[in-house]
Amino acid sequence: MSERTPLTDRKFASRVDWNLMRTYVDIVRAGGIGAAARQLNKQQPSISAALKRLEDHVGAALLIRSATGVEMTAAGKAMMALCEDMLESARMVPHQIAQATKRVEGVVRIQIVSAIVSDQFDEAIASFHRRNPEIQIEIRVSPWRQVLDALEAGEVELGIGYDNSVRGNLVYEPLFVEHQQLYCGRSHPLFGYRITQPKELKTEPFVLMGEGEIEIITHLRRRYRLGTHVAGVADDMNEVRRLILCGVGIGFLPTPIVQADVERGALWPLLHGDFEPGYDIFLLARAEPERDTATQLFMDEVFRRIRAQPRV
Repeated sequence: MSERTPLTDRKFASRVDWNLMRTYVDIVRAGGIGAAARQLNKQQPSISAALKRLEDHVGAALLIRSATGVEMTAAGKAMMALCEDMLESARMVPHQIAQATKRVEGVVRIQIVSAIVSDQFDEAIASFHRRNPEIQIEIRVSPWRQVLDALEAGEVELGIGYDNSVRGNLVYEPLFVEHQQLYCGRSHPLFGYRITQPKELKTEPFVLMGEGEIEIITHLRRRYRLGTHVAGVADDMNEVRRLILCGVGIGFLPTPIVQADVERGALWPLLHGDFEPGYDIFLLARAEPERDTATQLFMDEVFRRIRAQPRV
């Protein structure tokens, strides 16, 4: 089909068959008309006819057919974005109606890595609870790999943590960039000194973060042979902090959780800022769209607040 001049039809919404838009989304997601017909258990000519009717309505070609499937035109990409927004709005109808009529109960299960500091997340919890006091919020703490595994297994719907790769069945929303620094307690001989070369610390007793250690920290330690002398291990970042404060050894900690300790002189950052590794912390969710109302409403609250904040 050749490109045509799109129609400007003020009565488009009242004339168009909305099912055509759903069929269009199915074609694009399936990768072709034949594939969509098989998934929908319909005849291929009926799917082709539906696409043609939609293109006639908008006055533009939406897809270019090829031997390997279909490719969206510029008009097709715009139509796809609008269709997905409409489908998402339709999917949210029962959730929003339930909230408006104050009939929402249930449990929101979240699995997170330890010592998360996020004003947006905390504000979302507070706002959500004010509007949905009957919904219980359950937070579990675990190492980051267990967060990902729990999401994939369907044990929880939401997670906050780190991921060194991308899992196709999860949705990733950047929450913030976290930095870590190497600290010692006040009783440590190096308190008050800055180390220019991390390798100078290779013989120092170290406190490690067990299974929850971020891979970028593991690589940095191995590069400079830090942690060969292990003095303490904990699977919770708050307990790593406790051991370092008590003088058991030096160790890496996220900078936000120890800011008050540094300000009151209980912890000392040993490395210059150039050696502070940073990494993304994500809000994670399963990609499947079918969620209970309590979880869906909480996700909308958190996502809205995160996306409203400028990335730094």
